Amino acid sequence: MPATFAIIVAGGSGNRMNASVPKQFLELGGKAILMHSVKAFYDYDPAIGIRVVLPEEHFPLWKKLCRQYSFDIPHELSKGGTTRTESVRHALQDIGDEGLVAIHDGVRPLVSQNLIHTVFTTAFRTGNAVPAIPVTDSIREITTEGNMPVCRDSLRIIQTPQVFDVNLIKKAYALASGNDYSDDATVFELLGMKICLVDGIRENIKITLPEDLVIASALLSLHHPG
Repeated sequence: MPATFAIIVAGGSGNRMNASVPKQFLELGGKAILMHSVKAFYDYDPAIGIRVVLPEEHFPLWKKLCRQYSFDIPHELSKGGTTRTESVRHALQDIGDEGLVAIHDGVRPLVSQNLIHTVFTTAFRTGNAVPAIPVTDSIREITTEGNMPVCRDSLRIIQTPQVFDVNLIKKAYALASGNDYSDDATVFELLGMKICLVDGIRENIKITLPEDLVIASALLSLHHPG
């Protein structure tokens, strides 16, 4: 395997959580949500180069929490931008030009070792790997005339970590200047590249709303009782 990096994006304000601090800093299972995400990549490979992307004004709080929770997993901080796309671009500039990089949402704390292994090994063969899960609910599309059903068989819910060849994803982000994209696979497609989907896991939820934190806590207790 080539050199590996992990960029963990945690620039959200968490307004929908109705909390006094951004959601990535809320406690889950005895430590901040973001710490679970960092630890997952360190547990996969202690030699991986981890960069946590935060708004610069959150640096002191993060360092305080690391001291509070005795969190000493090696990582570096990258300054976030005004958009997710800008934040990832900043972090990509802080890593080397060769290898594979996983880009992960900091508020997906339940990512598994198996999924991290799958996306890295797949990207080693194909140049990229993006986890996805099937849509199980019925879907309707809102139109100007009302709404209409959509066949869910061909739809997928996209997750992170998304892994890319470092050199290629840097070139893609250079083309994305001035725009904001909801995920890195969409940026990668600016190069004309095809996305390689792999099976994601349902437990890999993104904590956005208060009820998500309750679900994550239950899942964490289920997999790590006591």
